Amino acid sequence: MPLAFLIPVFSFAACPLIILFQRWLPLRGAPLAILAIAGGFAVWVWTLFGFLGASESNPACAVNGITHALTCHFSTDWFEAGLPGVAATVDQAIHLDWGILIDPLTIVLLGLITFVALGVQLYSLAYMKGDPRFGWYFAWQALFVAAMLTLALADNFLLLYIAWELVGLCSYLLIGFWFEQPGPREAAKKAFVVTRIGDVGLLVGILLLWVNVGSFSMTEAFAAAQSGALSSGVTTAAALLLLLGAMGKSAQFPFHVWLPDAMEGPTPVSALIHAATMVIAGVYLVARAYPIFAASPEALLIVASIGLITALGAATVALVSTDLKRILAYSTISHLGLMMLSLGALGWTAAVFHLMAHGFAKALLFLGAGSVMHGVGAHGDVDIRRVGGLRRAMPITAVVFSIGALSLGGIPILSGFWSKDEILLAVSGNLPVVFIVLTILTAALSALYMARAMFVVFFGPEGEDSAHAHESPALMLVVMGALAVLAVGFGWIAFDWPGSFGGFGGFVFYDHAEGFHFNIVLAGISGVLAIAAFVGAWLVYARRSISVASWRARLAPLLKVVENKYYVDEFYQWAIDRVILTTSAAVAWFDRAMVNDVAVNGPADVVRRAGFALRLHVTGHVYSYALAVALGVIALAVFWWLRSA
Repeated sequence: MPLAFLIPVFSFAACPLIILFQRWLPLRGAPLAILAIAGGFAVWVWTLFGFLGASESNPACAVNGITHALTCHFSTDWFEAGLPGVAATVDQAIHLDWGILIDPLTIVLLGLITFVALGVQLYSLAYMKGDPRFGWYFAWQALFVAAMLTLALADNFLLLYIAWELVGLCSYLLIGFWFEQPGPREAAKKAFVVTRIGDVGLLVGILLLWVNVGSFSMTEAFAAAQSGALSSGVTTAAALLLLLGAMGKSAQFPFHVWLPDAMEGPTPVSALIHAATMVIAGVYLVARAYPIFAASPEALLIVASIGLITALGAATVALVSTDLKRILAYSTISHLGLMMLSLGALGWTAAVFHLMAHGFAKALLFLGAGSVMHGVGAHGDVDIRRVGGLRRAMPITAVVFSIGALSLGGIPILSGFWSKDEILLAVSGNLPVVFIVLTILTAALSALYMARAMFVVFFGPEGEDSAHAHESPALMLVVMGALAVLAVGFGWIAFDWPGSFGGFGGFVFYDHAEGFHFNIVLAGISGVLAIAAFVGAWLVYARRSISVASWRARLAPLLKVVENKYYVDEFYQWAIDRVILTTSAAVAWFDRAMVNDVAVNGPADVVRRAGFALRLHVTGHVYSYALAVALGVIALAVFWWLRSA
């Protein structure tokens, strides 16, 4: 397990090597990035077996007093700032360790990141072939993956924040990879700016914890929150500030607007961002800092509320979107909202379980979308109305994409069905009935928009852009096939099979191990609604035996609002144009005219003008001075005469 730090180190090392030597490396250094993440995956497997065989007898391992899960901690001195011991009153030295924290949450997240990243990079060999910046693409991907792996391993908030910001930087570089085009440029800037807003909250939250705990250590902060050493106000404030950072990275309302535009980047990047790296960072942060959130019921309710708003709102937008990648993007936002909702409903294990199941299915769907783009020769948006009937030209892509859609739609007995059922159970047991009803509605909408995308693209009438479609290269298909296997079978690890450590909930849990909870009523409702959604979509979009034109006419005003994404982007633009720029102009005028011209330059200007005025009488001519004396005498005489009179 101590070698787990090598998992990100391999990719960190690959990035500069590719940048410096890509001219002389085969395939511009792409194999080096692939070998780095493959090495990281191999070390993860080694770490997994080491962790499964570990016990409290290991000096580095102990059962966490809060989570009650086995936790192994390996660290070394990083740096020390301050002057301890100089005086008795000096007690503010900062001592930081550079360490890794290995527990079940770390293990499963490392597995998801390394496996999906390895698949995406193999897929990219074929998808990005011929790109003029082929080597740079793999260099930035290696750095992106390394930053996310570091974030998952970090044992203190400062190291986590460094990795957090590096993830944001890499997302900017990859979303804007084709920066010569205006779309990717603007999308990259939008993602960078929007997520920075949340990152400020995260930084303030970390500093708040440091001030009150006296350490950046996660373990010490969690212990302080649970023991009551932190006041309820500080705990709630810290939780909400951490949540602000999580909302930015995980695209929660109202910071979700950057994620759909991020589709301007290469499709494999979209798969990596949406399945295994950037967007799951926020969910991971809340799950990792859960002892702080658990100590504040108010914060948990806010987490659940934001998650539900995000999940339901994004699901409705996905239902009316026509661009394939944007449908998947809004699907990601919706499912991230479900994970946040589950965390707010005390469904910690359910949230992590869905994070994993969603990660495999969503990576498959985005790579499937990339396969569609490759097959039809599209280089930008893919209007699903123009690429119908692809099951004949792209049969393998149709099968694997359908598996991902069925899984994410919650069709029994695929992975997404089991994880969604766990979320529904957590919500039904800990939140008011309105949350339950809206969560079930969100799950039904999830099935409906996935069915719509699947049937229109692959099983509907042939589109005008489908005439020359062809199947993708074998390497792309193999990667999608591996992800399809996990989209089908991953959910089965929820059950307590012989030698399975009690199933997923017996390995990954908070506070106590959990067996798989199966509620026949909730499972039946969600399963029936999912199947009904797919059957209805098949009748509408594949068979064309049901027309929805009349319903569209009746719901036209509502559809207009949803199709315009509830005008959130327009509101932001209005706020920028009318509020921020107007306020900024007023502040700039006040700074220039009052602060600079009056307060700062005013006294100097008065002295300068007075000097110019006073020096006028200094002519250097005797006659001028004689005239002044004569005038003075006359003035005194007149003054004396007037007084005497």
